[in-house]
Amino acid sequence: MKLSRHMAAAAVLASAAAGTVALAPQASAATVKAAYNGVCGSGYKVVNSAPIGQKGTVYLTYNSTKGTNCVVTVRNTTGSPVPMFAYLYADGSEPQEDGGAYKSYAGPVYVHGRGKCVDWAGGIDNQSTWTYGSNCGSLKQHRVTKGW
Repeated sequence: MKLSRHMAAAAVLASAAAGTVALAPQASAATVKAAYNGVCGSGYKVVNSAPIGQKGTVYLTYNSTKGTNCVVTVRNTTGSPVPMFAYLYADGSEPQEDGGAYKSYAGPVYVHGRGKCVDWAGGIDNQSTWTYGSNCGSLKQHRVTKGW
């Protein structure tokens, strides 16, 4: 399911409206990090990741043979379906997104990213993490974590 960036954020926000609104807690040493589940396929290696509060992790992977990036959002624990999304954009490409109610992960989404900075994000229920200008050499990435 393809969503716009605004629709993905609205889905996360709508899920928060149905429950308690809370700020995204900082991950602690006791937080169990969701492991990358390999759904991007063979040849993809994790090149970056970001926690989504204490709910899960969004992974950026890269296949150097294909020059393609992939993003997947993975929950720390599976359970009843909750709103989730995975988002990926590289300069010159169309943004790619997957969003819906999922039990364990959202994505994978792919863009060709050889030699390009990428923007990538993931959200679970009422929390999201957005990373802009990432994995492009000497430029410093910018990350925004949101909770509602």
